[in-house]
Amino acid sequence: MKKASALNNLLSEIGDLYLFIIKFFKEGFKPRYEFAEFFRQCYYIGNKTLPLIAVTGFIIGLVVTIQSYPSLEVFGTESWMPSVVSVSLVRELVPVITALICAGKIASGIGAELGSMKVTEQIDAMEVSGTNPFKYLVVTRVFATTLMLPLLMILCDTISLYGAYIAVDMKQASTFHLFTSQIFIKLTFGDLIPSIIKSLFFGFAIGIIGCFKGYYTKNGTQGVGKAANTAVVSATFALFIIDLIAVQIADIFHIIT
Repeated sequence: MKKASALNNLLSEIGDLYLFIIKFFKEGFKPRYEFAEFFRQCYYIGNKTLPLIAVTGFIIGLVVTIQSYPSLEVFGTESWMPSVVSVSLVRELVPVITALICAGKIASGIGAELGSMKVTEQIDAMEVSGTNPFKYLVVTRVFATTLMLPLLMILCDTISLYGAYIAVDMKQASTFHLFTSQIFIKLTFGDLIPSIIKSLFFGFAIGIIGCFKGYYTKNGTQGVGKAANTAVVSATFALFIIDLIAVQIADIFHIIT
């Protein structure tokens, strides 16, 4: 009985999320547009996650390069290290790790913020005052996460590649010009574009799940904490599913091209 109840709850929540997404697309492209709130959310998301993403990106590039060196050295292919590391960072590691950091910081923040507004009846007050709370609170945040995540990912790519350069220079004498030349032997737009497209879906998933959990919070302050927690867990699970699908599509794309 408990398993059946849990399954029913899961299917019910998936259905509610589907209706929430449909409502987002209906409301998101109709005037009036809340540009001021949208830009405020973009600044808030970037400012909140930028330091952590910058530090993490540098460490990832450094560590992955140092860990890869012994394996390549065994086969005498250490000269290929910049190309190998850059492709692995840009294709997979940086987009996923950037999305996971944003899921932890942004999805929980949105869930807690909207959840507290829900339990204190601020959302109801906005409806009474004639403001569309869904457009003002949800649409702006989802569009902001969808836009900002690719930008943060590109920045993290750049910093992680610089970290990789530092690691290469530690292992073998190299100039920055030589390092960048070796990177672009294998790294192409065919590697970057799928990562950007994938990060758009990552950003949308983080924003829509965080807003969904917060917008329908129940049970007072206890529900706010639950909304923030479940937003992170659900967003993380969604990211892995999206990444799995994106990897399969990217493989087909590389085979065709």
